[in-house]
Amino acid sequence: MTNSQAKKDFLIASIIIFISVCLTLFVQFVKLIKNPHSTPITSNTLIGLFLLWIFSIMGIGISLLMKKTPWKIVQDFPILGWVSIVSLIFCLISSWCVAMINAVDFLSLTTSVLAFAGISVTHRLKDLSKISWKILIVAIFVFFGMYFMDTLISQLALLVSGK
Repeated sequence: MTNSQAKKDFLIASIIIFISVCLTLFVQFVKLIKNPHSTPITSNTLIGLFLLWIFSIMGIGISLLMKKTPWKIVQDFPILGWVSIVSLIFCLISSWCVAMINAVDFLSLTTSVLAFAGISVTHRLKDLSKISWKILIVAIFVFFGMYFMDTLISQLALLVSGK
């Protein structure tokens, strides 16, 4: 990968992460309209989103730098792994980072993550079609099993909490 291509990839990734942060803020705002008792948007929320953006950018930068190393295992380490390591280090070092990120609504974060996961899967539909039709059966059982178990665990939690 050339240096100019790496810079271009880094810029594109930065913009995508920024859009994701904006989407997260929008979803949290909409959730606040629908449920005024949910996590409010405060200055800590904006700082928390900014920290998440910075951690993501740092992880992407580290990933691009590691592509230049001679070790294949380090070159192939996923970006999500680098972002997670950076986030973990900063959150272990500073409880302030944890407090700021805690002001961001978790469900608002998952909305944008799932949207980008869906987009990334659609780019690999040709690869998925080569696997076999049997993967569809496995996927249906996995989705049903996860939904059933999530429902069961939620119901047990509600029962235990007395609600």
